[in-house]
Amino acid sequence: MNRLLELISNKYFLSVATFVVWMLFFDKNDVIAQYEYRSEVNKLQEEKDFYTKEIATVKKDLNELNTNLNTAEKFAREKYFMKKDNEDVFVIIKETPKD
Repeated sequence: MNRLLELISNKYFLSVATFVVWMLFFDKNDVIAQYEYRSEVNKLQEEKDFYTKEIATVKKDLNELNTNLNTAEKFAREKYFMKKDNEDVFVIIKETPKD
């Protein structure tokens, strides 16, 4: 018990303990802020991966559209529901069952 009391009253121990408590809870970059920064970085990384995949898909579609006229017609019909003058377009939407 006496040894513990000596340790607690040591000025170096008190300085280090105060520094650790300050850095863990009161500093601008405390533990909670670091956790929030880490989760934000993970979220942004997921968005970056998603947009990278989307960019690759769009570049592939653009390359197809620039090289083949039949592909351009197919793309216009499927994505933008364009039609020729003597055609009718029917859009079929499949409903998902509700739980």
